[in-house]
Amino acid sequence: MSYAIRARQARCAALGFWPGPLDGIIGPRTREAEAAALASQRAKGLPFQHPTGLTRIHWHWTGGGHAPSATDLRAYHCVISGDGSVRWPVEPTAARSHTLNANGGAIGIAVCAMAGARERPFDRGRAPITPAQVSALARETARMCRAYDIPVSRWSTLSHAEVQPTLGIAQKAKWDITWLPGMDAPADPISVGDRLRDLVARELSK
Repeated sequence: MSYAIRARQARCAALGFWPGPLDGIIGPRTREAEAAALASQRAKGLPFQHPTGLTRIHWHWTGGGHAPSATDLRAYHCVISGDGSVRWPVEPTAARSHTLNANGGAIGIAVCAMAGARERPFDRGRAPITPAQVSALARETARMCRAYDIPVSRWSTLSHAEVQPTLGIAQKAKWDITWLPGMDAPADPISVGDRLRDLVARELSK
């Protein structure tokens, strides 16, 4: 099954044209969805996707402390420290390995947090995500959405923990980001992702 086809299917879904299951197979529904998406974008004077090929933003936590490590700076496009300060070690178009088999076309934004965290029984660890990081994550995501014509949707702005259930690309027991400040325990990744997407949408409405 082709990852490139899954990515195009996800782009169709993000633009509001459902291609059927994101299965990496070009069937009639995928062809119809892509034709409709192309026509819709053309009517706005836009290509199917940004010329850079960027179509998604993936949210992560680093699993470390509140300051970025050398490894973090090599893995992600953007890292957000515990105080909410933002650092872009490379441009969004640079190659980075942040999501297994799903790096192409995706910007990796990570909060530096969750060192020593455990999913079950839940322990938020010694460097839990801070409210300042959540706010910065929403702002930076909104900025990238504007810059690269990325809609806010479950198929285009999503957490690492959502990649497998939403895009169908297997990951290795990733649970970032399923917990946010104020939560008693981790929750369903898509419901937590919806909370983050709501924050991004509010940023875009400003």
